Amino acid sequence: MVEMVKITAGEFSFDGRLETENAPNTVAAFKKRLPFKSQLVHVRWSGEGVWVPLGDEDFGVSYENHTSHPAPGQFLLYPTGISETEILLAYGGVDFSSKMGQLAGNHFLTVTTGLEKLPELGRKVLWEGAQDLCIELA
Repeated sequence: MVEMVKITAGEFSFDGRLETENAPNTVAAFKKRLPFKSQLVHVRWSGEGVWVPLGDEDFGVSYENHTSHPAPGQFLLYPTGISETEILLAYGGVDFSSKMGQLAGNHFLTVTTGLEKLPELGRKVLWEGAQDLCIELA
């Protein structure tokens, strides 16, 4: 069963698909937090991405469907370890890293509509600062 979400990031709206088949534990943990509300800030080391720092929040999951090189429109959850817990959204080329070095995050959500607006969102976050984020079931 495909589960869809609505993603609002600043003035932009996207549809997304939860990656239940490939990351079932991460999706289940994330769904418990829906609607998910926070702010997106621009990444510092990873390239063309925005992220949500989550400090020591524990999602209770380990690695599944993990990557260091997400495609534009892929959301990753870094569950914790050598760096803080975070959610990352790639809007362009990303080499997922932190001040501690290379990271891998669980690909748990994919943007399905509005991919062409992702670079504009990224530039807005970079030049204008944090943007509100809301992810909710569609």
